[in-house]
Amino acid sequence: MRTSIRRPAVLAATAVAALSLTLTACGGDEGTKDNGAATPAATVAATVAASTDAGTSGSATAASDASGSGTSGVVTTTQVGVKKKAPSKTSSKTSSKARAKAPACTVGDVKISAAKQPGVPTTHITLTATNVSGRSCTLLQYPLLAFGELPQTSKDVPPVAKSKPGTPIVLNAGTPAYAAVRINNGGVDEKTHTVRSFYVNLFAADGPAEGSETVIAPKGGIAVDDAVAKTGYWTYELRNGADEF
Repeated sequence: MRTSIRRPAVLAATAVAALSLTLTACGGDEGTKDNGAATPAATVAATVAASTDAGTSGSATAASDASGSGTSGVVTTTQVGVKKKAPSKTSSKTSSKARAKAPACTVGDVKISAAKQPGVPTTHITLTATNVSGRSCTLLQYPLLAFGELPQTSKDVPPVAKSKPGTPIVLNAGTPAYAAVRINNGGVDEKTHTVRSFYVNLFAADGPAEGSETVIAPKGGIAVDDAVAKTGYWTYELRNGADEF
């Protein structure tokens, strides 16, 4: 709440001076009163001074303290005795701390499988990574895929940025995460090659982890066009929009 600083002392002095001049002008014709009675100017001055001392000294002091210099016309006031409530630790913050302690999942921590997504022809597959380590671990970024005969000579499959989730993917023991993978633009053609198994590697905290897991392709194999293959990030569930590419 904002309030104006009242300045009663200045107003009182001005009022007294103005009244004194008026009474003096009038008194020139009538002469002075009896010495035993107070003059109207003195009575008014005393009344105003008393009112100023009794009613406004506290507010003037508070205003001076609030403004520092006492020259500002407006100050900001705060309630006294009201304690600000400290921010409570939410479960989300606690959960974030717990997630930060979960180490990165290694290839040996998860079991990865692949399934065709609905639709004909098959243009996408879904990877499922299930935590089999018996403890929590963090599945970092996206699957590192290799559709060639050897992972070292395979073309890297780039990630789709819009599928990146906003929070780390922490898997408790026995829980899964998913990643969508585009394998071609419209089924089998001269640009595709049939893949019956492929390699999946994971990210460590400082980059790609050592080793990879061999994943069996869905029944009948999959037709992969290396030029258009893309992968989504690991996520707790596939999402409309983010995992459609």
